[in-house]
Amino acid sequence: MVYRKTRLGMAADLCLYASMTLLMLLTLYPFWTQLVTSLETGASVYSTRLMFVPEHVSFEAYRLAFHFTPLWTGYLNTIVRTVLGVLCMLVVTSLTAYPLSKKDLPFNRALTGFLLLTMLFTGGLIPNYLLIRELHLLNSVWALVLPGTLSAFNALVMRNFFRSIPDSLEESARVDGAGYLRIYVSVILPLSAPVLATLALWVGVGHWNAWFDSLIYMTDGHKQVLQVVLRKILIENDTTDMNAMIQKMNTHSEYTDRQLQAAVVMLSIIPMLVVYPFVQKYFVQGVMVGAIKG
Repeated sequence: MVYRKTRLGMAADLCLYASMTLLMLLTLYPFWTQLVTSLETGASVYSTRLMFVPEHVSFEAYRLAFHFTPLWTGYLNTIVRTVLGVLCMLVVTSLTAYPLSKKDLPFNRALTGFLLLTMLFTGGLIPNYLLIRELHLLNSVWALVLPGTLSAFNALVMRNFFRSIPDSLEESARVDGAGYLRIYVSVILPLSAPVLATLALWVGVGHWNAWFDSLIYMTDGHKQVLQVVLRKILIENDTTDMNAMIQKMNTHSEYTDRQLQAAVVMLSIIPMLVVYPFVQKYFVQGVMVGAIKG
């Protein structure tokens, strides 16, 4: 059956497309501005007028940024933190959510309620710091990974997704002699790619952008994550290390601090821009299923 849109429906679609286009432009403009600034040279970088294309293209800021050692040290620390954080979260969260997805689990409601309490009450900054210190985890990547390993919200989203998987699949595996662990590994996890990818993306982005815990728990400058390095350059406007590096290179290239800062920002967001398109389809699917099933 073919439906014809009325004029009111077409006008609504037009408004929707216009709104989405405007939202897209507002989202992309900051990225584009940083890209143009990183490629621009001379005093025009400090101009207050809108710049959509660089007047004089130069890759000198990127060449200098590639020689900035703290940036790549922060990059490595952030990658290690993100990979460990995502893997630990997926293992612990799925092992917590799978038993809770069984309605015949003894004390299921009490265990779920206890999990929900952690969403309402937290230990606070100082108790968390004292705990990390007593565990001798200061200046260790585990101080950044372990506190966020199990989130009540993520566990409930994954539990709801597990409940959407037909019981007949587990019953068939049980008839073939599979136990709970074998069913979890061979049946549940392969069918849970959408929710696993969604949570991996959420937690991965969170670890990639996190800086406050690193600022507290990491006193060794060589173990700081990328966002702390960026914060030092952009917010504290501390370019001492960068200027020392440039003087050591003895370069006579034309560049500005703002151009160099923009180049560092662009280099820091590349991994997220590369990864996101590959998990976007899982992201939408996982959010919808995890939100609807009760």
